[in-house]
Amino acid sequence: MKWGFHMAKKKNRKGNKIVLLDLIFYVAIPYVLWTYGREPVGDYGAMLISTIPGFVYTCYRFILEKQFNITGLFILGSLMLGTVVDLISGSAEQMLWNGVYVSLFYVVIHLIAMLIKRPFALYFAVDFAYLQGYAHKSSKALFTRQGIFKWFQFIQAIFILRGLCMSALTVFLLNQYGVDGYSDMLIYKRALGWTFGLMIMGLYVYVNIPIQKFLNHTAY
Repeated sequence: MKWGFHMAKKKNRKGNKIVLLDLIFYVAIPYVLWTYGREPVGDYGAMLISTIPGFVYTCYRFILEKQFNITGLFILGSLMLGTVVDLISGSAEQMLWNGVYVSLFYVVIHLIAMLIKRPFALYFAVDFAYLQGYAHKSSKALFTRQGIFKWFQFIQAIFILRGLCMSALTVFLLNQYGVDGYSDMLIYKRALGWTFGLMIMGLYVYVNIPIQKFLNHTAY
């Protein structure tokens, strides 16, 4: 049995396309809406409008990739919570601070999941394996094996570290530049997010090594 979180050339091309679309919908368009919308609608209005492209794009990706699973529900739930918090913030500065609080809330959720040994990282991997044709039950049983499970706990720790770093970056920019630093946040936070994303993806790929060793060992 051959198992792997591998990416074919076709998927690499798809990944490059996704990076480009991420840049457009999460950085470029929001940056333009924020820059040119502040004067006519104010800071808070411009900030709210700048979140619309990312919201629509995320919903489109959710439907296109048919992520009606734990991963999809997590993404959709996060999107809805973030949108509600943005709408009730009342001001641009409060919206940014609330974003920090929401981020720290997810840090706590991820930490609890790791402590009770139910890491989201494992369930995300199970969903990904299902898209490759592996049953949820068998994937979960394999991933919780000794020598394999610890890697998902490690990935879970990276999720926690990412949340802390993203929150710290937002607080730093807020304290240094206030709401005027929002345009910089769009760029720096996306870059930081991609950095952690590459780390997480690399670990998911690496997990294939202990998985394959286990499968080769049990084959004899």
